[in-house]
Amino acid sequence: MLLSDVPVLGAHHAPDVDAIIFGERRMTYVELRDRCWRLSNALAGVASPGDRVAILSENCPEYAECYYGVPGASMSLTLLNYRLTGRELTYIIGNAEPTLLVVEPKYLPTIREIRNQIPSVQRILLIGAEAEDCQSYESFLQSGAPEEPRIRPSENDLCWLLYTSGTTGLPKGAMLSHRNLLAGVLNSMSGWESAADEVCMFTFPQFHVAGYVMPLYHLRGYPVVLMRNFDPATLLAAIERHRCTNTAMAPTMVAMLLEDPNTDRYDLSSLRRLGYGASAMPAEVLRRARARWPNIGFSTGFGMTELSGNVMALSKADHDRAAEEGLPILGSVGRQMPLARVRVVDDEGVDCASGRPGEIWVKGDQVLTGYWRNPDATASSFHDGWFKTGDVGRWDENDYLYIVDRKKDMILTGGENVYPREVEEALYQHPAVVEAAVVGAPDPRWGEKVVAVVCARAGHQVDAAELVAFCRERIASYKKPKHIVFIDALPKNASGKVLKRELREAITRGDLALEEP
Repeated sequence: MLLSDVPVLGAHHAPDVDAIIFGERRMTYVELRDRCWRLSNALAGVASPGDRVAILSENCPEYAECYYGVPGASMSLTLLNYRLTGRELTYIIGNAEPTLLVVEPKYLPTIREIRNQIPSVQRILLIGAEAEDCQSYESFLQSGAPEEPRIRPSENDLCWLLYTSGTTGLPKGAMLSHRNLLAGVLNSMSGWESAADEVCMFTFPQFHVAGYVMPLYHLRGYPVVLMRNFDPATLLAAIERHRCTNTAMAPTMVAMLLEDPNTDRYDLSSLRRLGYGASAMPAEVLRRARARWPNIGFSTGFGMTELSGNVMALSKADHDRAAEEGLPILGSVGRQMPLARVRVVDDEGVDCASGRPGEIWVKGDQVLTGYWRNPDATASSFHDGWFKTGDVGRWDENDYLYIVDRKKDMILTGGENVYPREVEEALYQHPAVVEAAVVGAPDPRWGEKVVAVVCARAGHQVDAAELVAFCRERIASYKKPKHIVFIDALPKNASGKVLKRELREAITRGDLALEEP
């Protein structure tokens, strides 16, 4: 089976169901299948199997067509982050060397600025508009026949090429094959609690690996309401209008809804399930969300770009049982999903005992095939077939996995290891803290010092001394912040993940004022 088979199966099982609802636009599964076939056949006339096709756009139905239609032409889709600068896009496009570039008008000026620096791009397709130096995406698609392509890819062919955020250097292209992506989809489907009347809301940016959830919805034959980008009012209105039953969000999105005074104006009674992921959910935010929406079932998991989705799951039933019995597993990412193997190992590659932190390793069909044109990074990321995630975790006695932190984010201060997430959890318990990120900064005496970057809740007054004293009551003294930085908002990428590298760099440059208690 191939990823490009997903709309074909949808058209067979649910031909007249809306595969995509986008504002006032609707597209049935038959229409999605035919448009994907058209795109595949049009591409076959201008490019060769194995070529890359890049897309730079916010969420839209055309993006979904590229999800399936580009791999259906035996080519691979390079998903570009629309929040990147021209310089960053130049590097990624230069590394991937796509033959075609699909772009929406909003980002065409950026592409024109770097056009001479991306010579591999022979043709630009413009979504929803026309321009002298571009071809209309729609006219290009209509040039292809609405029939199954004659050439069928292999399941091991490159399907999607997603670039990592580059938090420790230049971005790396994670190569995900048809087999990788479908393994990720099927692994999530294997434990997904669903009903026949589901209406799914898709909130994540489509360039993110969370895009694998769309094929999951489409394999079920459900209507999918697609948001162009995240906006609380638009999201809530769409849930009310379309009677959406489930959605997924980043924790920062959930926090924004909790803080928005207009949230309770909308009818969310249809919403039965809310998955959260892409970054850690602060325990206090989850507690508030469950209290605010008691009829919504929450679930989460653990995954990453290189894993084509999730490999761990904490189900709605787990959440409910933990709340009723006071279990600590709400702080975990659950248990292993059936189609992948997960280990926690020490620096020697030996499995850690329960309760002992170590690096998380994963093996399974959904693990990336490697990094694009980067054999050294590929080799260093694998050990005997196991992918080394760079995340630190620990098992409990019942095989629930707890994420301790990113290995690279660990702070070494005075010979002691401090995991920022533990300090952040303490800070989130303070009523004046709406967001917090903890990073390490150079210190001549201790090697590194703990710095907390905090956003205060509107209408609340708090100072550095109060927050440090608050942390001292909850965590060991050496873990408490040495300095507090107050800012209006934390820097985040499009998926809602806090960009800690930017904070560290700003502190090193002296751009952020460090307050001592």
